This record gives sequence, structure tokens and C-alpha cells, in this order.
Amino acid sequence: MKDALMKRLEVFLHREDNRSLLGIPASPEEIVKAQQQLNVSFHEDYIDFIKMFGGAYAGLAIHAFSNGSSLGNETVVDLTLGFREQFENHPFAELLATCYVISMDGSGDPILIDPAGKVTICYHDSGESKLLADSFEELIEDNFYEW
Repeated sequence: MKDALMKRLEVFLHREDNRSLLGIPASPEEIVKAQQQLNVSFHEDYIDFIKMFGGAYAGLAIHAFSNGSSLGNETVVDLTLGFREQFENHPFAELLATCYVISMDGSGDPILIDPAGKVTICYHDSGESKLLADSFEELIEDNFYEW
């Protein structure tokens, strides 16, 4: 991820009033174990983010292993396995099998990263999916605003 974006996130998340939005940085061991459990390879930008911030807020809740207290306790592994099980007979089950879920929208729809690094949302009501961003970095750039 671009240094300027990482710096903006760092300044924002390390402010005293935003501490509940900042998680505990992910360890290399946690990352390897999760990739093995999910049978995926995390994209480099996602790894950079979670190594620095853990599960943290960046315009939307980005789940990792130890999330900021405002984000909930669900890990990327919990979310991914949960959605894979819940939607095993759904039109986007095949997509979920090769991706990992990093977030959810306000309706409980999974936001995931595919093997090419593209970020997609899957609408559980319609069975449709929609590209949100061509990369994790673009997703953050499009959604993160300091307040």
C-alpha cells in the first residue's frame, strides 16, 4: 500500500479518541495459519494493513485476528468459514470458496478479496455480486476519511 495512505491511517488510528478502532498487529504466524485454514493467499496490501493495524477501521471495518474493540471479535477466518458454510448452496458459493471475507456491509453482506486481489461484495438476498474495487488499497482510498 502507498506510504501516504498508510501514514494517514496511522495518524488517524493512533489518536487517543480512536483507540477502539485499532486492533493488534497480526503476526506472520497468524497470517500463515489463516491462509492454510482458508486455503487462500492473502493479498500483499491486506497483509501490510493487518501487520500494521490488526483488524481496524479504515472507512469500513477490516477484520483480521485481533480487531479494535469497536469492530467485534470475528476474525477473517471466522467470517470466511461462516459465510462459506451459510452460503454453501448459494449462487456465489464457488466464489466464496476461493476468497476470504474481510468485512461486511450494514446488511450483513460479505465483502471479500478474490485471488486476483479484487474486492467484491456478495448480496445474499439477490445472489448477485458486485466489484467494489480493483484492489484492497483502492477500497481503502475510496472509503477512508478522517474525522
